[in-house]
Parts: sequence; C-alpha cells; structure tokens
Amino acid sequence: MRAYIDADILIWHLRGEEEAKKLLVHLRDEEQYELYTGAMQRAEVVFFMKPEEEEATGLFLSQIKTESVDQEIVDKAGVLYRKWYSSHGIDVNDAILAATVMQTGGRIYTLNTKHFPMSEVLVQKGWH
Repeated sequence: MRAYIDADILIWHLRGEEEAKKLLVHLRDEEQYELYTGAMQRAEVVFFMKPEEEEATGLFLSQIKTESVDQEIVDKAGVLYRKWYSSHGIDVNDAILAATVMQTGGRIYTLNTKHFPMSEVLVQKGWH
C-alpha cells in the first residue's frame, strides 16, 4: 500500500523532528508501505528550502516517490475544493493530494487531518 506523506510531516522531518523520523521509518520498514508524496507537497518543500538545505533535502526526497498530477486529478480536486473549502479550510494542495489518493489508492499521513474530511480518503494523523 502507498503511504502519502503530507508536506507538514516532510518539513518536520527536515527540521529534525524525531516523531517524523520515527513515523517514516515505521511506515517503510515495519508496515512495508511504499512512501509517496504528492507533486504539490514536494513543491511546498523544494520551493521554500534555503540554498544550504538543497543537498540534504534532495537526498531525503530521493527516498520518497512523487506522484504526478494529471487532468483527472486536477478536475476531481476542483470538485473537492469547492465542496470542502468553506467548512474545513482545505487549500488547493490538500484537494490535489486527496484527489491523487482517490485515483491511486493509499493513505494520507498528515498532522492536519481536518484538511482531509472526504470519506473516500484514508487519512491518519502522523503523531499526537
């Protein structure tokens, strides 16, 4: 099964948060998930990294597959965004990740479970 890692967990890992590291190692080694992230979540990480973070960030992200975004995902994400924005404050990136998981299967791991209220999407909080 695919474990889609939201940008918040990726960023916390890069900042040295031990809980993020434990989660990723557990998913990969013990649960034997394939680690994925969405294209927009990868963008959130690489767009805002500092020049001195490029090498470590690139090495880290090379261990996580990035799912591409196609027309079907964008169109489904638009439906999700319009449905859930006003009540749950989801953003475009959340909607695209949810639509990606709906198309490819898997589970989203995030610290912001409120942003994924869709009953069709499996979501789990990264840690408490």
